Amino acid sequence: QVSLVESGGGLVQAGGSLRLSCAASGRTFSVYAMGWFRQAPGKEREFVARITWSGGNTFYANSVKGRFTITRDKAKNTVFLQMNSLKPEDTAVYYCAAVLRAGLSIREREYDYWGQGTQVTVSS
Repeated sequence: QVSLVESGGGLVQAGGSLRLSCAASGRTFSVYAMGWFRQAPGKEREFVARITWSGGNTFYANSVKGRFTITRDKAKNTVFLQMNSLKPEDTAVYYCAAVLRAGLSIREREYDYWGQGTQVTVSS
Protein backbone atom coordinates (compact mmCIF):
# COMPACT_ATOMS: atom_id res chain seq x y z
CA GLN A 1 0.00 0.00 0.00
CA VAL A 2 2.50 2.55 -1.23
CA SER A 3 1.64 5.19 -3.80
CA LEU A 4 4.35 6.76 -5.90
CA VAL A 5 4.14 9.89 -8.02
CA GLU A 6 6.98 10.97 -10.28
CA SER A 7 7.61 14.48 -11.48
CA GLY A 8 10.35 16.53 -13.08
CA GLY A 9 10.55 14.99 -16.50
CA GLY A 10 10.85 17.07 -19.60
CA LEU A 11 12.87 17.94 -22.66
CA VAL A 12 16.52 18.84 -22.26
CA GLN A 13 19.48 19.28 -24.54
CA ALA A 14 22.33 16.80 -24.52
CA GLY A 15 24.76 17.68 -21.77
CA GLY A 16 22.04 19.25 -19.69
CA SER A 17 20.60 18.27 -16.35
CA LEU A 18 17.27 17.25 -14.97
CA ARG A 19 16.07 16.37 -11.50
CA LEU A 20 13.32 13.83 -11.06
CA SER A 21 11.27 13.52 -7.91
CA CYS A 22 9.25 10.62 -6.57
CA ALA A 23 6.84 11.30 -3.75
CA ALA A 24 5.76 8.28 -1.75
CA SER A 25 2.73 7.96 0.46
CA GLY A 26 1.08 5.19 2.42
CA ARG A 27 3.06 2.49 4.19
CA THR A 28 6.40 4.12 3.56
CA PHE A 29 7.71 2.84 6.87
CA SER A 30 7.74 -0.65 5.41
CA VAL A 31 9.82 0.28 2.37
CA TYR A 32 13.28 -1.23 2.21
CA ALA A 33 14.49 0.62 -0.86
CA MET A 34 13.32 2.90 -3.61
CA GLY A 35 14.66 2.83 -7.10
CA TRP A 36 14.49 4.30 -10.54
CA PHE A 37 13.97 2.36 -13.73
CA ARG A 38 13.59 3.53 -17.28
CA GLN A 39 12.15 2.20 -20.48
CA ALA A 40 12.91 3.44 -23.96
CA PRO A 41 10.81 2.53 -27.00
CA GLY A 42 11.63 -0.96 -28.19
CA LYS A 43 13.67 -1.75 -25.11
CA GLU A 44 13.01 -3.59 -21.90
CA ARG A 45 12.67 -1.71 -18.67
CA GLU A 46 16.09 -1.33 -17.13
CA PHE A 47 17.43 -0.56 -13.72
CA VAL A 48 18.92 2.88 -13.18
CA ALA A 49 19.57 3.42 -9.48
CA ARG A 50 18.29 2.57 -6.03
CA ILE A 51 18.70 3.74 -2.48
CA THR A 52 17.89 1.94 0.74
CA TRP A 53 15.41 3.82 2.83
CA SER A 54 17.00 3.62 6.24
CA GLY A 55 20.69 3.58 5.45
CA GLY A 56 20.82 5.53 2.22
CA ASN A 57 22.98 2.90 0.55
CA THR A 58 23.09 3.57 -3.19
CA PHE A 59 23.62 1.40 -6.22
CA TYR A 60 23.80 2.47 -9.85
CA ALA A 61 23.67 0.95 -13.26
CA ASN A 62 26.98 1.23 -15.05
CA SER A 63 25.35 3.27 -17.80
CA VAL A 64 24.57 6.14 -15.43
CA LYS A 65 27.28 5.85 -12.82
CA GLY A 66 29.07 9.15 -12.36
CA ARG A 67 26.31 11.09 -14.07
CA PHE A 68 23.21 10.31 -12.02
CA THR A 69 22.78 10.65 -8.28
CA ILE A 70 19.95 9.18 -6.26
CA THR A 71 19.07 10.80 -2.95
CA ARG A 72 16.21 10.74 -0.51
CA ASP A 73 14.45 13.05 1.88
CA LYS A 74 13.12 10.75 4.55
CA ALA A 75 11.09 13.48 6.23
CA LYS A 76 9.25 14.16 2.98
CA ASN A 77 9.11 10.54 1.82
CA THR A 78 10.66 11.63 -1.42
CA VAL A 79 13.37 10.19 -3.62
CA PHE A 80 15.24 12.21 -6.20
CA LEU A 81 17.25 11.38 -9.26
CA GLN A 82 19.67 14.09 -10.25
CA MET A 83 20.63 13.50 -13.87
CA ASN A 84 23.65 15.34 -15.21
CA SER A 85 25.50 15.16 -18.51
CA LEU A 86 22.43 13.77 -20.16
CA LYS A 87 22.76 11.89 -23.41
CA PRO A 88 20.19 11.13 -26.10
CA GLU A 89 20.34 7.49 -25.04
CA ASP A 90 18.96 8.52 -21.66
CA THR A 91 15.67 9.29 -23.37
CA ALA A 92 13.02 7.10 -21.78
CA VAL A 93 10.07 6.99 -19.49
CA TYR A 94 11.46 6.99 -15.98
CA TYR A 95 9.65 5.08 -13.27
CA CYS A 96 10.19 5.14 -9.55
CA ALA A 97 9.53 1.99 -7.57
CA ALA A 98 9.48 0.76 -4.01
CA VAL A 99 10.47 -2.64 -2.68
CA LEU A 100 9.52 -4.05 0.71
CA ARG A 101 11.82 -7.05 0.92
CA ALA A 102 15.50 -6.59 1.63
CA GLY A 103 17.80 -7.53 -1.20
CA LEU A 104 19.97 -6.10 -3.93
CA SER A 105 16.90 -4.36 -5.34
CA ILE A 106 18.15 -3.99 -8.89
CA ARG A 107 15.65 -6.17 -10.73
CA GLU A 108 12.19 -4.93 -11.59
CA ARG A 109 10.68 -8.22 -10.41
CA GLU A 110 11.84 -7.41 -6.89
CA TYR A 111 9.77 -4.26 -6.66
CA ASP A 112 6.29 -4.11 -5.24
CA TYR A 113 5.04 -0.66 -6.14
CA TRP A 114 5.45 1.52 -9.20
CA GLY A 115 4.72 5.05 -10.22
CA GLN A 116 3.15 6.03 -13.51
CA GLY A 117 6.36 7.29 -15.02
CA THR A 118 7.64 10.59 -16.29
CA GLN A 119 9.02 11.22 -19.76
CA VAL A 120 12.60 12.35 -20.15
CA THR A 121 13.67 13.38 -23.62
CA VAL A 122 17.24 14.38 -24.41
CA SER A 123 17.78 16.04 -27.74
CA SER A 124 21.03 16.17 -29.66
